Amino acid sequence: MSWPAASDLLVPLAPWFDRVRRDLPWRAADLDAPHPDPYAVLVSELMLQQTQVATVVPYFNRWMERFPTAHALAEAEEDTVHKAWEGLGYYRRARFLKAAAGSIAAEGWPTDLEGLAGLPGLGPYTAAAVGSIAFQWPTPALDGNAFRVLARLLLLEGEPKDRATELRAWLSPALAAFGPSRLTQALMELGATACLPAPACARCPLSLSCGARLAGRTAEIPPVAKRAKPKASTLWLLALEAQGRFLLQAPAAKGLLAGLWRWPTVEAAEAPPGPPAPGSSPVLAWPGWTQVYTHRREAVTPLRLRLERPFPAAEGLHWVPESDLPALPLGKRDQRLRSLLDTAGETPLETPTLESLLSPFRAPL
Repeated sequence: MSWPAASDLLVPLAPWFDRVRRDLPWRAADLDAPHPDPYAVLVSELMLQQTQVATVVPYFNRWMERFPTAHALAEAEEDTVHKAWEGLGYYRRARFLKAAAGSIAAEGWPTDLEGLAGLPGLGPYTAAAVGSIAFQWPTPALDGNAFRVLARLLLLEGEPKDRATELRAWLSPALAAFGPSRLTQALMELGATACLPAPACARCPLSLSCGARLAGRTAEIPPVAKRAKPKASTLWLLALEAQGRFLLQAPAAKGLLAGLWRWPTVEAAEAPPGPPAPGSSPVLAWPGWTQVYTHRREAVTPLRLRLERPFPAAEGLHWVPESDLPALPLGKRDQRLRSLLDTAGETPLETPTLESLLSPFRAPL
């Protein structure tokens, strides 16, 4: 490793940050002291994983009003926690945060980086970020923004994450020299506001010493990661109603949507549309949409089916009173159907047969 010393290269970063830093609700006024509320730092770091600051701010404020301490969060009901997280996505973060709060409430805060990394949901980056911002430990926190800044500054070839161990060792003396909290947040701020994928070099305090800028290679460093093509599916999204109750899938313990209630779905290939059968139960429909997730795309058609009486539901499905729907935590797709129930649907010209829609959700005889 033949890079110039971090304490020399990063000299302009701390004063720049003090001038331009955003006023964020989890950011302490005094960056030279330990944070007055480490729990607020923990909440913000979990919320900020794969989510932009502008989206997180209102959620953070509501969360801190509802669960102001680790003890309050640890004692909260699972559905209450997921309801507060509703719409923020990546719901396992809410479960990790509650589990981490339970550990902190029972045993207190860990006293070193290894202990922080042992809390649920805190990988190497999040543990280091909490350590530096909350406790002023010189623990380098390298997220996507910081990797991009350092890759350009040091003119790193290839994927900078592959050199994470070297970069942390290089950065540690600068954290100690300029203050762990200040420098950690300054790197994040630079990557979020100036050293963007399409960089604004004129706003960057490190531009005069940036290797990628001097070489005219900011567009190619770091290389853009290739993403797998999302898996596509076509679904009927069903609101099955009987005697003032709706059929919903109870929250799963694991998986992408763990902790959330869900409307039943049927793959369109398994229930192709056709003319409604004479005398079939009333069906209403709304215009469909495409729901995009990280690894899949769903073409969704929402239907509401009114049945005369509820049928015995398969395992994991429950008939929920309509009055309980507003309080249930749902993902964005399912929130949208819940909202549509208050609007006038239309009678569709074609629908799958009633039996093809209902049979997957009946309890076996």
